[in-house]
Amino acid sequence: MTSAFSEPTGTNEAEEFRVVVVNAGTSNPSSTAMLADRVVEELTNRADANGAKLTATVIELRDLAQEIANGLVTGLRGEGLERASRLIVDADALVATTPVYKAEASGLFSGFFQVLDRDLLVGTPVVLGATAGTSRHALVIDGQMRSQFAYLRSLVAPTSLFAATEDWNDPNFATRIRRAAGELWLLIESRFAARLRATNWDTYQHDFGSAKSSGDNDEIDLSSDLMRLATGGSLA
Repeated sequence: MTSAFSEPTGTNEAEEFRVVVVNAGTSNPSSTAMLADRVVEELTNRADANGAKLTATVIELRDLAQEIANGLVTGLRGEGLERASRLIVDADALVATTPVYKAEASGLFSGFFQVLDRDLLVGTPVVLGATAGTSRHALVIDGQMRSQFAYLRSLVAPTSLFAATEDWNDPNFATRIRRAAGELWLLIESRFAARLRATNWDTYQHDFGSAKSSGDNDEIDLSSDLMRLATGGSLA
């Protein structure tokens, strides 16, 4: 039986960085997975050149399809989604790739991020990637996917990666992958997400009991009009 998660792959010792790949490709082999692999390969090269260690873990969404569907209906997350959440909240960066279906990111991809705690990706650097059979879908990333990750308050790299069938042998596409990976590496190396959460976490609005929420933000204001009515009281 295929696992939803790959084992982390390491390269060097020294400072360690963790990257999580979210792959919504459903075929095997998958061009969407291949795109993510190319980005991780470039990131690994950057880490090697800087004497750092990069570990990459892949979350295969096809293996979480049932949990994602259940989560969308019930709001509950199963064991696989909880494990994915733990990986993502501790990641220094995310590589998120999806095939394009009906001119949109796949429902598996969108649904996965819809059922996750929205605090998981605050400040996390992300490279977005999409694959399709035609270049007519090239605006899916900038027109649709970026808005979802903006809502999740992640930090999306300026360069996104869209690959139609004809792009794979284009030298310009290889350059674009190197550029996107270079942008992501600078954000990883700066530990932007960790520093942001250490200094600015309390300035964000958090859901009650969300991932890594602070004690202050989890307190319920019992003196509000709504809570007085909910507890049988009356408005002042």
